[in-house]
Parts: sequence; structure tokens; C-alpha cells
Amino acid sequence: MISPDWRAPWFAPYRDVAEPVLARLAVGMPVHAALGHQRFEPAAPLTSGYEQHIAATGSVPTRHNAHDLFNGLVWLRCPALKAALNRAHIAAPPAASGRRGPLRDALTLLDESGLLLRAPAALKAALRAQDWTALFATRRELWRHAQALVVGHALLEKLLAPRKPLCARVLFVDDIAAPGLPPALMPADLPPLPVLGIPGWWTANASRGFYADDQVFRPKRLASAPALGGVVC
Repeated sequence: MISPDWRAPWFAPYRDVAEPVLARLAVGMPVHAALGHQRFEPAAPLTSGYEQHIAATGSVPTRHNAHDLFNGLVWLRCPALKAALNRAHIAAPPAASGRRGPLRDALTLLDESGLLLRAPAALKAALRAQDWTALFATRRELWRHAQALVVGHALLEKLLAPRKPLCARVLFVDDIAAPGLPPALMPADLPPLPVLGIPGWWTANASRGFYADDQVFRPKRLASAPALGGVVC
């Protein structure tokens, strides 16, 4: 179904949990069974919402496709984070007019496109300001002291075919292994980060000209406009 490049820094943290899953897929198992945990069940019509179903049953409906495979791999690698996201969805107060509300919007951004980042304060400030020069040039050496983990399953799927505009939404954490969730998370709390810009993650970004593309590395005032390929940064 998929053939990840395990040398890629976004896939490498998942290699240990993924290899037995991919081996089971190779002999014909459906994704929910190949994931090898009773948490996963075949997708079927639900009598409640997706998050409500997970909370009520402890089971994750799983289709036989790459998107749900990556969702399962994140569950296997980061079960506490995924469970916390589910609890936060359920606990979120209802919004007016049937809308999801900003908390659930932020949780969905993190679930689909999230990246956990433990980084020095100067990098955090530069990313919040979308000051790409500071983030990737003048403060570049600070990335040696940073840790990043892609946890968004949709983003992992897209990274099977890496493209410069692919963008994560970043949750700053003190500990990658035990990230926790802020109690009042908002979409604005998850700054955008073009993942191929992370030093060491893509050969081409060793050249400063890589960051001159303002359709991807855009000023903050343009952040609400769509980026190339429909990926919003």
C-alpha cells in the first residue's frame, strides 16, 4: 500500500511500529487488522460522530487506505496524545449555530497536520512571528537543540510525495514523549511551518535561496491566503 523512505526524518520515528504492520499488509491483511491492536475496527456506518464513537467504545473505525493507516500508526506511536485529542473533542463546549468551535478546529488541525516541536525560545518567537530569516538563517544553528515529531496523519500521508508547500501546524512542547495539550487551544496557537524548511530535513534547504519563495515562506500578514497546492501556511 505504501513504501515510506525510512531515512526521511518525518517517517523515521514510526519505523519500529510500522514495519510489522506493513509486513501484515503485504500478506493481504486489511489495515484495521494489520495494525495489530484491538483498538482498531473495520469502518462501518456510525450511529454517532467519529470522536463520540471512539470515546464510547474505545475503538477507532479504520478504512483500508493510506490515510487511516497513518492515523493508526500515530495511535501506535503516540497513544496518549491521540487519546487526549479525543477526550478534548468530547469535552469541548458546543459552539453556536452548530459549528465546531475554535477548540475543535484547533484539535482537528493538530490531528491532521500537527507537528510537536521542542525548541529554544528564540526559535519559538521567530516561528510565531513567521520571521523566516531569523528562524532559518540567523538562528539556524539553534535547530541543533530542537526536536520535532510529525503527528498529523494527513501530513504524513502527503509526505509520501514531499513538496515544498507542505505545511505543519506546530504545537510547542517541553517533552516530545509526553506533550500534553493546552486547556484552551485555538488555531492561532498552532503556527504554520513548511516542514521541508526544517534544517536537516531536506537537502535543498541548505541553500538560502530555498527560503526566498514567498508563496511558501510568506509574511505573517498573508498567512490567511492559500498557499501553493491548497496547503495553507
